[in-house]
This record gives sequence, C-alpha cells and structure tokens, in this order.
Amino acid sequence: MAATFTTAEIAKLLQGEVLGDTNATLTGFAMADRAQPGDLTFAETPEYFAAAEAGQATAILADARFASATKTVIRVPNARIAFAKALALFFPEPAFAAGIHPSAVIAPTAQVAATAHIGPHCVVGERVQIGAHAVLQSGNNVGADSVVGEGTNLFPNVTVYPRTQIGRRVRIHAGTTIGSDGYGYVLDGGIHRKVPQIGNVVIGDDVEIGANVTVDRGALGSTVIGAGTKIDNLVQIAHNVVLGEHCLIVSQAGIAGSTHLGKYVVLAGQAGIAGHLKIGNQVVVAAQSGVMNDIPDGGKWLGSPAKPDRQTKREWVAVMHLPELLKKVATWEKKLGLDKANES
Repeated sequence: MAATFTTAEIAKLLQGEVLGDTNATLTGFAMADRAQPGDLTFAETPEYFAAAEAGQATAILADARFASATKTVIRVPNARIAFAKALALFFPEPAFAAGIHPSAVIAPTAQVAATAHIGPHCVVGERVQIGAHAVLQSGNNVGADSVVGEGTNLFPNVTVYPRTQIGRRVRIHAGTTIGSDGYGYVLDGGIHRKVPQIGNVVIGDDVEIGANVTVDRGALGSTVIGAGTKIDNLVQIAHNVVLGEHCLIVSQAGIAGSTHLGKYVVLAGQAGIAGHLKIGNQVVVAAQSGVMNDIPDGGKWLGSPAKPDRQTKREWVAVMHLPELLKKVATWEKKLGLDKANES
C-alpha cells in the first residue's frame, strides 16, 4: 500500500517548493490521464503539463518553468530525478523479515548475518558469507565460497556459482545466472576440448542486473561488473569481460570474452561487442551495432560493422542515393552509346 504525504512534505523531501495548497494530501502517484484525486502526477514538457492540468490529479511535479492557476504544483530542480525519488517514497521496496525459512538448506560452514532473509528452498553452500540485511527471496542457489554483500537482493531463482563476489546493495532479478562456465574450447584431434574455467565473477556495489542475464566466470581471472552499472534483461557477459563503473547495458546486448569497457559506457539494445577489445570511457554504441574494433574515449559508434556514427550516417545517405545515381549513369551511357558497347 502506498504511503501518504502532504504536498509540503513531498516538496521538502525532493528539495522543491509548493505553488498552491501546501496541506493537500497525496496518497498515490499516477500518469496524468489515469490520475485520481489524491494522486501526484508528473510533467516535464508543456504538452504533458497541459494534460496534467486537465486531469484529476491533486498536484503536479514539474520543474521551475511551470505554474498553474488551477492545480498545486511542486516545483523541483530536475523533474525526472524528482519523479524517480517520488515513486520510491510512495512505493517503497517490500521489507523482508530477518530469518531463515525451514525449507532452506544452509551449509554448516556458511555465515549468515542475523538480519539477513533466506527464503523458501534456498541453498547456501559451504563457507558462503551472507551480509547484513541481504535477501535471498526464494529458490536461490549460492555456491561455495561466495560472498553476498550487505543489503543485496537476489530475486527468485537466481543462481550464483562458487567463488562469486557480490558487493553491497546489488539487485539481481529472477532467472539470472552468475558465474557459469565461460565459453572456452580448443580444437584437438577433430574434437572441441573444453578449457576449464577456473576464475570467478566480481560484482561491485550498487549494481542492478535484470532478469535472465548470464555472466560467465573468468577462465583464469575474474569477470568484473563495475560499481553502479545497470544491466537490462537478456544480456550475455562472457568470460573475463571487465565492465567499468556506471555502465548501461541494454537488453539483448552481448559482450564477447576478455573485452574491457570503461566507465559510463552505454550499449543500446542488441549491440554486440567482439572479444579482446578495449572500449573507452563514455562510449555510446547504438542499437544493433556490431563492434569489431577498439573505440576511444567518448566515441559514438553505429552500424555493423560499427564505425563512428557520422561516418556510418554518411554512408547510409550515400546508399540511399544509389538508385538515382544508377539511373543517371544509365541515361548518360545511352546518350554516349556506351550501353550498346557494353552489350557487345
């Protein structure tokens, strides 16, 4: 159930100001076209603000450009950041009571903090360390010698292979597998001989990993996910990949083995990165791009094979003009009699 606040309380918590009724009660948060009396809504463009004014919401969350003669407005420095904070206020994360469910299996050498929550049908292996206020929701398997940091939340059916190191306040969503074998084989006498993958995975603080993601452990060293990085659903991270801090990896992207990404890299949906590459800081790779080369800091690359975005766009424009160019060439060949020469 959502919490209840006055407009003045919300403004204070969001470092904003109230234009209008400071004592109005807010009981929920909704989009402008669905809001009811008691709801707070959100607008960051004139079109959305007009829709919010015309709706039934009690108050509008907006930046300093906006004011209203008919609605209470909570003005904030950045409406989108305030929107994220306000949702967390109205709809806080569910609390999990400390304790271990009777159906959980905990190895005798595991160390589980007294404030941790271990839900139904979880398995915690030998010498595992589960930090304070960590949550294993249900059906989780945490392999031997792994560490799950303070405040980390594993959603149902997350599998953590042995020796994985997970930092603090990490969120890993349902169905994700951390630390599975890297894809390593060598051709030997006509067969693909498996190369043992004896490394691990290291995940920094404040990482979020979506549903059905696979992160392979390193062949010898570690696959590393940097602090603050956010990974969408259905992403593949191969062995010995290193992701820098605060990267954004969007759904269905894939990163091949031993590639290193810098800080604040963005990989859009279905982008693919070949192995053993170096991707610099603050690089952006557009959707469905296939990266085959190193990218320097700040690069914006596009296409398959990917190139700097301006170069790719120029090439695309040139290709669009090819039919017209071919018609012109054919016309000049006919005028010059070259078409008959070509036929002979």
